[in-house]
Amino acid sequence: MFDLLVHATHEAGVKLGGIGAVLDGLLGQPAYTQSVRRSILVGPFNPDDSLEMERLYAPRNRFTPRYSAHDGLYAVPDDLARALTQVEAGYRVRLLYGTRKFGEQEHEVLLVDARNVTAQATNDFKFHLWERYGVDSYRYQQYSEYNHYLRAAEPSFAALRALVADGEASETSVPPIILAHEWLGLPLAFCAKRHEPARWRSVFYAHETATVRPLVEGHPGHDTRFYNSMFAARDYGLYLADVFGDQYGFFKHALLMAAAQCDGLLAVGDLVVDELKFLAGAFARRDIPVVYNGVPSARISFGERWRSKQLLQAYARNLFGFTPDWVFSHVTRLVLSKALWRDVRVMEQLDRRLAARGETALLITLSSSVPAGRRSADVWRWESEYDWPLRHRGDNGDLIDLEWDYYRAVEQFNAHAQAIRIVLINQFGFSRDRCGARMPEGMEFDDLRFGTDVEFGQSIYEPFGIGQLEPLASGALCCVSNVCGGVGFIGKAGSLALPNLVLADYVSLPRRFQGIGLRQMLSLGQWERNYMESTESVNVAQRILECLPRDERSATALLEHGFALCQQMSWERVVVDQLLPALHSVS
Repeated sequence: MFDLLVHATHEAGVKLGGIGAVLDGLLGQPAYTQSVRRSILVGPFNPDDSLEMERLYAPRNRFTPRYSAHDGLYAVPDDLARALTQVEAGYRVRLLYGTRKFGEQEHEVLLVDARNVTAQATNDFKFHLWERYGVDSYRYQQYSEYNHYLRAAEPSFAALRALVADGEASETSVPPIILAHEWLGLPLAFCAKRHEPARWRSVFYAHETATVRPLVEGHPGHDTRFYNSMFAARDYGLYLADVFGDQYGFFKHALLMAAAQCDGLLAVGDLVVDELKFLAGAFARRDIPVVYNGVPSARISFGERWRSKQLLQAYARNLFGFTPDWVFSHVTRLVLSKALWRDVRVMEQLDRRLAARGETALLITLSSSVPAGRRSADVWRWESEYDWPLRHRGDNGDLIDLEWDYYRAVEQFNAHAQAIRIVLINQFGFSRDRCGARMPEGMEFDDLRFGTDVEFGQSIYEPFGIGQLEPLASGALCCVSNVCGGVGFIGKAGSLALPNLVLADYVSLPRRFQGIGLRQMLSLGQWERNYMESTESVNVAQRILECLPRDERSATALLEHGFALCQQMSWERVVVDQLLPALHSVS
């Protein structure tokens, strides 16, 4: 039994992305609460961000505030209220304390607004990072994101200590653990080890390798170049700096290298373990257990699946005026790593083949560069003014950043395609109130998960990839790249050969490139990657056509196989078989 487990994360208050999904999965499991007596989520918040506060207090977030001196709320014991008030006054910060429900379980949440924190506290902590870990904060002082999380470290730990009785932090047989989710959680863990090194255990949970992501995204060879180079370099006993040069100009890399001194290390996937061990000998010598992300495993009937698909088909009619035989989807953040252009390449191959069969399809890309999405009122106005989401504009807050590039590709595809249409819904949420009048009454996000025939996720960098595996339990095909960390979990379940999974391989070099050395691998660029993608998109399209179910028997088999696989990859199994044993080895 763990008496106290602290989750240090930027998604403590509101789910924004992958780590929020991990928290939902882990903290909602009975096996977790049976083994962890008390959990506290600690992270920053900005009370002046109206969208953030709207999501924090939204009923579906299930957050209940207990303490907020700014709002005159003191629904906590008097001694705790006094202690929290002293922290606020001493550090010039604002605190918000309460509880959030995850599933049927309720856990504590501590949020800190440290934008106006005392300079002395931050400077003292930065000096400690330099003295203890060699992190030169002066080098990164121009990065607001870096300073944001460092400013919050000292007041967050002071407020945490106010919440935690001395006995919980010093006298139990199992010391309390701070689980730092990604580099953003490391400052709190380092702060705890600074003030009470003997009382706390620090564990770094790598949801990615921050140094590697820009190396993959920033070179036109992307995953094709990086992973072939990494594997070749490993055979020569080389580390990342030997191959790609010094990375200390990147503040996330500096903090990540310091994480090697944590009491424990966890990784979300097998490739992340390889990447960490490629960073330096300090990681290569460590045992790094894999704690995968779980996959939702709710059972639905064939009738429920069919109802959801009919709703999606009705939406397609409202948008494009035809009823597609197949509905495809890609639910993701719109960032470079998600490689949405690969979906379009596969659609080009599928379009000709479906047209020859007399079949049609719609690809719904639910993706936004803005995690919180757009205001519902804006979406409804855009729909009335210029037919959103069939058309988009970039002068009014509609299209932002990479959404422009993808929308142009969608326009070009739709102008020439025979059997397939693609629609970009750059909005958070999938319901009529969020997405406009064309969406059928009663449509919910679950309908997109339950009713899709194929979910895409052909990323160039994907440490795990919960989203593209979520529809497995609903009988959908999941088309993912082989750098997706979830592929390792499926492999351990012995299910890589199931028709539910369509594996896209953009890394394994074809015969014409085999036998090249490390220097040549480092020179793999856009031409070589384009060659790989054009070749592999044909294979992926053919595999999808072979696996799509064309009768109820085949569809039911996919439903049963997908659900059985998800049961083996459930969050309950992750907690019992992976997380708890890894934490026990640290404590």
